[in-house]
Amino acid sequence: MIRSELIQKIADENPHLFQRDVEKIVNTIFNEITDAMAKGNRVELRGFGAFSVKKRDARKGRNPRTGETVEVEEKHVPFFKTGKLLRDRLNGNG
Repeated sequence: MIRSELIQKIADENPHLFQRDVEKIVNTIFNEITDAMAKGNRVELRGFGAFSVKKRDARKGRNPRTGETVEVEEKHVPFFKTGKLLRDRLNGNG
């Protein structure tokens, strides 16, 4: 599902809301999650999962085309851990 499909589904299920308002709500939620993670904070949505940021240290990598050793800088990457309810539902237990 892509963002526009999510917005359309929420708008369809809530006919009392204008689509532009639903779009603002969805965008605000995504922006708040992104902003919190950019600050290094963890975002937990109970029953769904938790978003966090993991730090990857600098290391020596290898260019797969040439085999040459290259320096890979330290970086921060997003990480998602599923919640128990989501995991159970995916495995047919819920």
